[in-house]
Amino acid sequence: MKIYGRTTSFNVQKVMWLVEELALRYEQIELGGRFRGLDTEAFALLNPLKKVPVLVDGDKSIWESHTILRYLIASYGDKNWYPEFPYERSLYERWLDWSQVIFQPAFMGVFWGYYRMAPDKRNMAVVNAQLEKCHHCLQIISQQLSKTSFLAGDSIALADIPIGAIIYRLTEQGLDISLPSHVERWYQTLKQRYGYKKWVMSDFSELRAREDF
Repeated sequence: MKIYGRTTSFNVQKVMWLVEELALRYEQIELGGRFRGLDTEAFALLNPLKKVPVLVDGDKSIWESHTILRYLIASYGDKNWYPEFPYERSLYERWLDWSQVIFQPAFMGVFWGYYRMAPDKRNMAVVNAQLEKCHHCLQIISQQLSKTSFLAGDSIALADIPIGAIIYRLTEQGLDISLPSHVERWYQTLKQRYGYKKWVMSDFSELRAREDF
């Protein structure tokens, strides 16, 4: 198993965290950003969109981070990660979809508008508008976590992976962001997990004021 992608990409970090949770053996290959290599013909054969992450498992190439996450638990997860019944799987699937279409775009608006923009080029009105959307998302997450230990129940599931990856970078980019108490409790639990500490809680300072990748 090979995973292609620079580890400062939080989409790559989602995959790296999950393979640690599943205790899989893999080779991680830095690609993209300062490592370049996305425009080669060889990489285009793996992903015609020329983006990371890409998972190569034997002779199979899988791309798009959430598709990779779903593939990994369907292929290698036990019943806690990949429940037998569709309804039980829907408990994490809904959060996967919500994070991708609602929370992640708001976060990216903040991250690209603030952290990845030079201070003299920031449009703080736009950043604050996206930050307000993030705060609303945090309240939705908090409502769920007031009822369960993790987002899809009382044990970690795929729901926690993409949202957990967002939370670290959202709160560590230099803005004053206070997490609701239930979210903070869950966040502190995630920070004790090996894969989260290794891959998500990592240095991303090379991206500061970088608009080019």
